[in-house]
Amino acid sequence: MSLRPTISVIIVSWNAKNYLHECLESLFATACAFPLEVFVVDNASSDGSPEFVAENYPQVNLIRNESNLGFSKANNIGIRSSTGTYICLVNSDVKFLEGCIGKLAEFMQAQPKAGIAGPRMLNSAGVVGRSCRGFPTLWNMLCNAIGLDLLFPHVRLFGGYVLRFWPQDSNRSVDILGGWFWIVRRSALSDVGLLDESFFFYAEDMDWCKRFKMKNWSVEFLADAASIHYGGGSSARAPLKYYIQQQRADFQYWKKHHSKPARAVYFMICLLHQSSRAIAHCVLSLFSENKESHALVASRNWQCFLWCLKGAR
Repeated sequence: MSLRPTISVIIVSWNAKNYLHECLESLFATACAFPLEVFVVDNASSDGSPEFVAENYPQVNLIRNESNLGFSKANNIGIRSSTGTYICLVNSDVKFLEGCIGKLAEFMQAQPKAGIAGPRMLNSAGVVGRSCRGFPTLWNMLCNAIGLDLLFPHVRLFGGYVLRFWPQDSNRSVDILGGWFWIVRRSALSDVGLLDESFFFYAEDMDWCKRFKMKNWSVEFLADAASIHYGGGSSARAPLKYYIQQQRADFQYWKKHHSKPARAVYFMICLLHQSSRAIAHCVLSLFSENKESHALVASRNWQCFLWCLKGAR
């Protein structure tokens, strides 16, 4: 008789076959003392991803969506199909490192008020990435827009959003865990609910963590567990499109969780952020050796600034 899985691993994939291959290989090569079930939810990939999974990983529960349903809805489909006590939602461009899932599950067992937790994020070179943030406020978004958090990275007063003053090398409760790798307590979902499917891509992490905290479930960062996140597995092919989509999702978050006057001020801060970045990178493109890179960033920020002016809500 098969044991009920302790952990359900759900991987949403869209046209990221090579990343998905490494993700699954590293998952099954990683020792875990807890019974697992694994789901791949494919958002109508055209690169052969679902066929590859079906042929090479018969132990994976493959769910094929007929269209790209977005991050939140695809994950919710996987959650509804899963049975584990804990649910791991993992991006397809993640490489599991030894012990990561087990340490997260052990932490959740020891901390009954932890609703959601996440590991330390490493890049391909093993450098720690920034996977935690503070909830956005008018003050910390202004500090971010005018670069005070960059000029004074060790000053907490200016760094409340990106948290540059904290090297993310210690366990602690946080506001927001980036959505690249979560472990979620199933019993908490009856309070919090599933991911908000109106968020197609981006900002669902801010919204979900906000809702966990509102229901008195803690959001925890576990530096003792780590995995690699390559980043941009699906979005790298259209950076401008996804950059604007991220700004759109941020507006959506503010509309859901903040007052109309606050949203109006935030809109002006966004205009300041995009225009100042566009000007700064344009100037840098004139004098830096890396001219092309700065020119691309300047163009991206300027296009987003124009998009905001044309009626972003």
